[in-house]
Amino acid sequence: MMRFSTLIKHPADWMIGGEVDNAVVLTSRIRLARNVRLLPFPGWATAEQRRMAMQEIFPVIQELRPMKDAFAQPLSGLTSVQKQVLVERHLISREHAARTEGSAAVIERRQSLSIMVNEEDHLRMQSIRPGLNLRVAYDALNELDNEIQSSLTFAYDRKLGYLTTCPTNLGTGLRASAMLHLPGLVLSDKIGQVLNAIGRMGLAVRGLYGEGTESLGNLYQISNQSTLGESETQIIERLERVIAQVAQHETNARLKMLEDDRLTLHDKIGRSYGILQHAWLIDSKEALNHLSLIRLGANMGFFPLEIARLCDNLLMEIQPAHLQLHSGRKLSPEQRDESRGQIIRSHLQNVPTPAMVFSQSKNLPFSDQPLDLDL
Repeated sequence: MMRFSTLIKHPADWMIGGEVDNAVVLTSRIRLARNVRLLPFPGWATAEQRRMAMQEIFPVIQELRPMKDAFAQPLSGLTSVQKQVLVERHLISREHAARTEGSAAVIERRQSLSIMVNEEDHLRMQSIRPGLNLRVAYDALNELDNEIQSSLTFAYDRKLGYLTTCPTNLGTGLRASAMLHLPGLVLSDKIGQVLNAIGRMGLAVRGLYGEGTESLGNLYQISNQSTLGESETQIIERLERVIAQVAQHETNARLKMLEDDRLTLHDKIGRSYGILQHAWLIDSKEALNHLSLIRLGANMGFFPLEIARLCDNLLMEIQPAHLQLHSGRKLSPEQRDESRGQIIRSHLQNVPTPAMVFSQSKNLPFSDQPLDLDL
């Protein structure tokens, strides 16, 4: 079994993108909610019933082929900081981290697959991939789901589909989402129009850590809201179309800024570069917003493209629990701000001054074609 220290030693595959184009769409995630037939759902179960459910489910999850040599641990065996690190890496939810008795996490070595045992439902399974790859994420999770069903019988109704704690998850039990980096739409004051259009389509827009959280670093999650009455393929295809259109709006907004207000764009990126190079105290919100502009600059040719990957890594490394885990002690807010500043300065010390870009980069897939998204 993998140790926690081994799990968090390296960033997840989806955090740093690899060879996938993640300039706008950072990640794609598929989540499935499942409950085991004849077992009380976690929210209505006693502590003893939750422990008994985990004893039945946990060994099955550990034996899954994709979970060979995975990190598998009851949450009662993790510290509050360790649980929060998993939240910051989007491997468990905030609600799951708040639970103790009868809850567990099983996370694949590359952190592309993770399973929460006894969160809101008996099983919350997720697959994350870099870029716009919802189908790839779904195929991996569907294989895992099928393998589990050879050992466990899920609560299922012919009319309602998979039975879940929250009625909005009835049916397929599937939530598909993508994390998008939208600084172009924010800087051009178009983000409100786009988000309103997404809402009218029946999709949800959330912040960096899901429901109830604000957008930080110009990062937005877009996901389906209903799972009943549509097949998995229909949900994914509809979301893919919308996300691709939003990504095109973002790309066009970047191009327009580059063509119409290049000096202001260069100034904003340069200011963020200067602050991050020299800040000694910096909180999470300010750091994420400045890193967002550095990432934008890298994807637009102001910096070498590999700087975007560096920013993706820093997005996680400067989060509060990561800072405390690496320091080996509890840090006050000011101590975290100091540590965050030191980490960012050390990573950016060799980053060259942003270059003025006078024409669009040949690497950017800009287009002025009209889109179907109703704005």
